[in-house]
Amino acid sequence: MANQYHEEEVIGKAYDSRLMKRLLTYARPYWKNMLLAVLMLAVITGAELARPYITKIAIDDHMLGITKPMQAFEPGSEPEEGILFEDRVFVRREFNEDPISGVPLYQMLQYEKRFYLVNNIAINPDTEEFEIIQTEQGDRLKHNDVTYPARLMEPSEVAQFRADDNRSLVRLAVIFFVIALIAFVFNYAQVYLLQYTSQKIIHNMRRQIFTHLQGMSLSFFDKNPVGRLVTRVTNDTDTLNEMYGSVLVNLFRDLFTIFGVIVIMFRLDFKLALISLSTLPLIILAAAIFRRYAREAYRNVRTALARINSAMSENIMGMRIVQIFRQEGKKHREFDGINKLYYDASMQELKVFAIFRPLMDLMFSLAVALLIWFGGRQILAGVVSFGLVMAFINYMNQFFHPIMELTEKYNILQSAMASSERIFMLLDTEPGAEESIHAQVEAVGQPKFKGHIEFKNVWFAYNNEDWVLRDVSFEIRPGETAAFVGATGAGKTSIISLMSRLYEIQKGEILIDGVNIKDYNLAQLRRNIGVVLQDVFMFTGDIKTNIRLNNNDISDEKVREVARYVNADKFIEQMPAQYDEPVVERGTTLSAGQRQLLAFARALAFDPSILVLDEATANIDTETEVLIQDALYRLIKDRTTIVVAHRLSTIQHSDKIIVLHKGKIREMGTHQELLVRRGLYYDLYRLQYKDQLIS
Repeated sequence: MANQYHEEEVIGKAYDSRLMKRLLTYARPYWKNMLLAVLMLAVITGAELARPYITKIAIDDHMLGITKPMQAFEPGSEPEEGILFEDRVFVRREFNEDPISGVPLYQMLQYEKRFYLVNNIAINPDTEEFEIIQTEQGDRLKHNDVTYPARLMEPSEVAQFRADDNRSLVRLAVIFFVIALIAFVFNYAQVYLLQYTSQKIIHNMRRQIFTHLQGMSLSFFDKNPVGRLVTRVTNDTDTLNEMYGSVLVNLFRDLFTIFGVIVIMFRLDFKLALISLSTLPLIILAAAIFRRYAREAYRNVRTALARINSAMSENIMGMRIVQIFRQEGKKHREFDGINKLYYDASMQELKVFAIFRPLMDLMFSLAVALLIWFGGRQILAGVVSFGLVMAFINYMNQFFHPIMELTEKYNILQSAMASSERIFMLLDTEPGAEESIHAQVEAVGQPKFKGHIEFKNVWFAYNNEDWVLRDVSFEIRPGETAAFVGATGAGKTSIISLMSRLYEIQKGEILIDGVNIKDYNLAQLRRNIGVVLQDVFMFTGDIKTNIRLNNNDISDEKVREVARYVNADKFIEQMPAQYDEPVVERGTTLSAGQRQLLAFARALAFDPSILVLDEATANIDTETEVLIQDALYRLIKDRTTIVVAHRLSTIQHSDKIIVLHKGKIREMGTHQELLVRRGLYYDLYRLQYKDQLIS
């Protein structure tokens, strides 16, 4: 059993290129949307990468720019735009930039909250010591036992040097906000477009799966639990929706971010970039180890979850039996054991994910620590600026962000691969019939069958050669009523299922009006055969919808007419809403007899050429049976009727009674003819008569 769950929930690889290629075919009709989303992501990523660089410019060039060395040029001779002060243009230089010879050098330095303009000096005020002293010649700056002329600056003069910085900071703030606004707009549009596209893809996929399921033969549903098939249409497609919406396109965002950060950092400073990325080999190693353990943990969790779902489904569906036989304690212990396995598997998965995410945080902290250590020394040495190191720290945060999300994306990808393989296994299962009923033209306007049925040497088995029918041959003429009797498992219900091609025979042929049923359009074939089963299925809706089954050609008047024919109108008209009375799932608010009467009305409304009654009166009480006896004549009039019944009293007036035993026809004839033979039918009749006497 464990292997079955394992096979059901976790199959294939964590990533399968074959499956991914097939998944991409569903996205192909929307490639323009996908491409547009990727282009939007490129814009968004560019906007995000620009922010740290703008911050660096604001810090280095404007917030701390006033302390940079300056050269004073005569107006008109300056190499670039500068600050006009006392008839000279002061142009800033970088600390590591060689000054232009022959041009006076100045520097604005702050000492005890006051600014001084110092001649002929260029020092790093953050790393080099200096002081302002008073001499007979005035204020002097003392540095390494050497003094330099220093002029105390008035606040208005300092403001003159800061005026351009203030304007630039306002301009940079506006640019920063505009970039953030553009990123917001593009991000909204990209998320909306991507989710819209993803929902369209999943909508098409669900429709394909549902259509495919409707075309499958009944043998397929015999072998596949309902819960498993519902999971394909719901849970598995939702998992793929996450992949299309969160992984497929957003993977480009991660790649754009990672490669963009690497390129920018190497362009800004090669050494700092190498230091920042020094932890990359450790990250790759950790990701490889995580991948192996995460797959195993995921496998165990999904297997345990499958067992919980199966146990829950089985217990809820069988709750009546559980409570009648007082099995609550036993079932509780069984579920408690399964639940404990799921708990243990979840905790194991939690450990794997709980280690990886903090480990990535540790790698990030190590990278930042190395950056602070090396970058700080470079700042103290005057080689790099403070803003540059701040930009690198911001870029490292952006670099590690997609790596942090690796756990979530990997989990989604694993689920998507498992779900896609299960979905494709379903879609690749060929329908039992040679043609799908959904690919055919509706059989409206096709001539009705006469109802001549002939089985010629038919062999049929549900599994391999475990034969249910063995060399069965019989003929039913138009308008005749034929009854099939026999013990349980004799093959009675199989015969009527084969007529509608719900299953395919292995040998022989079945003819209707002299034509092999395989040569008929499936819709035409099934339109001409009406079936009333012992277990009537009612759909959620109302009474009249369940009679007409959404066939708008059947009018409300026709619905009332057929209800009167089978005497169903008596209980319908006693309901508050009558024909509009709501019907809940499977018609549980209706009695078995009421559901059976509605099934008769349903069959009559479609006016089939061939009517099949499969134990149709088995669930009807004596009073209700009396109600439909006078309608049976109208039901079978002018149409071929096949009756499968255990109660021989309901088939005594049949034109032909066929007795089946172990898949073979043992006797055939009228009620009186078979009694005279004193064979199997006679024995069945005696046994049933004996039971009636005892009762």
